[in-house]
Order: sequence, then structure tokens, then C-alpha cells
Amino acid sequence: MPGAVTVKGRATRARIVEGAAEVLREQGVTSATLDDIRDRTGTSKSQLFHYFPGGKDELLLAVARFEADRVLADQQPHLGRLDSWESWQRWRDVVVERYERQGDHCPLAALFLQVGRDRPGARAIVTELMRQWQGQLARGMRALQAKGLVSPDLDVDRVAAALLAGIQGGVAIMMSTGDSAHLRAALDTGIDHLRAAAPAEVRS
Repeated sequence: MPGAVTVKGRATRARIVEGAAEVLREQGVTSATLDDIRDRTGTSKSQLFHYFPGGKDELLLAVARFEADRVLADQQPHLGRLDSWESWQRWRDVVVERYERQGDHCPLAALFLQVGRDRPGARAIVTELMRQWQGQLARGMRALQAKGLVSPDLDVDRVAAALLAGIQGGVAIMMSTGDSAHLRAALDTGIDHLRAAAPAEVRS
């Protein structure tokens, strides 16, 4: 039966994290309490500390990882299918729509502010998010290369890093100003750069 217990335990922990994420989005990280999370998830205090013995900080880190995974999940299936100019445009539109819908409240940023951005656990979550995001952008660029739509000489890892940096900068400005123009410009300029890297025979 150990396997069954493990599966059940993982499911319970996942339910607590997802419920906590809902509470934190609704009430804010600083206002929400463990009692609010217990009420939402139907979890006893002993059960909560069984899965998160480090208390609220450990739970917040788990929610941060959940929110980081959600950043990429919200871009699917487009982020995983960047093999044509049409798919890049669809992905671009999804990214803009996601962050405009989010507005100036970023659950992930709020969580890191609460637990400390410099904590090793928090840094690892951000590092992994950016690694996966950049990796999927680079794979999309390689898919364009494989179809002859982009020059094989393009340094896809460098270009993917620059595009991701532009997105992050655009999101930061949008959160400060409420204007998504910089995010749109970063995405459009990045895609235009890719188009400009097409072989001469494709551009003509």
C-alpha cells in the first residue's frame, strides 16, 4: 500500500497548494492567513503542517512554484508549437492578453516579496522558470531553422535570451504604468528580428 499512500499524499498536497494559490490571488499574500487556506482547502492544522512543516514560508514557496508553472502553462499550446510565423503571432497575442488580464498584480512577484527573493528556494524557482521559458523559445527558433524560415547561422540561444529579457522588461513597465505598449513592442521587435534573419531567397 505504500504506493497508494504516496499518490494520495501527493494529491492532497497539490490540492492544498492550488487552494492556497486561489486564496492568495483573492486576498493578497500579506492579508491571507493559514486559517483562510485551511478553510478553503478543508485541511486541519496538523495536516497542513504535515505537508508543510516549515509553516507559511514553505507553503508560499510551493505556491510560488505553482504560479511559475502557471506562467508557462498559460502560454500553451502556442509556446510548444512555434514552428511557423502564424504560431509565433498567436503566441505573441496570448502573452499580451495574459499580462493585460493580470494587470499590475503579479502573484509570483508578491510571493517572492513575502518570502524573500534572495532565498535559495525562491531563486531556484525563478531560475528554472526562465530556463524553461528561454528553452522553449529557442526550440521554436530551431523549428523555424529546420523549415528554412530562419538562417541556420542565427544564434538562437542568444536571441531567445534577448526576447525573454524584453518580455520581462515590458511586463515590469506595464505593472508600473498600466500600459502594455512596451510589452507589445518587445514582442513585435523580437519577432521582426527573427523574420529579418530569414534567408535571402525566403525574404524575396
